[in-house]
Order: sequence, then C-alpha cells, then structure tokens
Amino acid sequence: MNSNEDIQHAKFSDAFATRLHRLKPGQKIRVIVMLQTENSGILLSRTRARRDRTAVSASIRKSAQKTLPEIDGILERFNGKRLAMSPDALGCIPIETTAAGVIALAASEHVKAVLEDQQISLLT
Repeated sequence: MNSNEDIQHAKFSDAFATRLHRLKPGQKIRVIVMLQTENSGILLSRTRARRDRTAVSASIRKSAQKTLPEIDGILERFNGKRLAMSPDALGCIPIETTAAGVIALAASEHVKAVLEDQQISLLT
C-alpha cells in the first residue's frame, strides 16, 4: 500500500473497505462523513456548562461548514450528494455516493473519518 492508500484506509474500517470493494461501479452507498474541524480536539463533556457546550457546538459547525465546497466538488465528480444542508454539532454530514466517491472523500484532508450509515434494528 502506498501512503495515500494508508491515509484513506485509516479513515474507515477493514470491514467497510471490504464492502466498498464488493459494490458495483455506480452503485450508491450512504455514509456519514466526519469533517476535519479547527475544534476537533475539544470535547463536549457533560461537565461543561450548557452555554460553553453550545458555543463549542456552534464553532464546530461553522468550521465544518467551511469544508463543504471541497466536499461538494468531490461529490459532483462521483455523482454523489449531501443528505443534509449543513454539518451537525459534531461536524458530521450524511452523504450518498459511489464507492469511488467514498474513497475520494477519505483521501481529502478535510475528512477525518468515513462511517458506513448502517440501519439499526432490534434484536429478537
């Protein structure tokens, strides 16, 4: 593996990488993209005052919002789309794109991690 592949691989799990490689070209997948933000090291702990948490959350959203033009450019190249208008309080945004689009997103310096958007179901 070259260093670019190492960086991409570090941004999603081995199991997810295996599922990506099994997809047909052009087949879409939903993912959650965690964007790199200026406030990535700040934790929103329960011990912080509510006002502080709100300010940190707003700061993370604002920082993540700045990365969207590059994310949108990648999505345009790979026939993908955002499934939300803006990032959430953790700097994450749901996206639908192809496997090649996911790999391109993972290669971006503006992406911290890519998580598979998995359906949640009850155990019976």
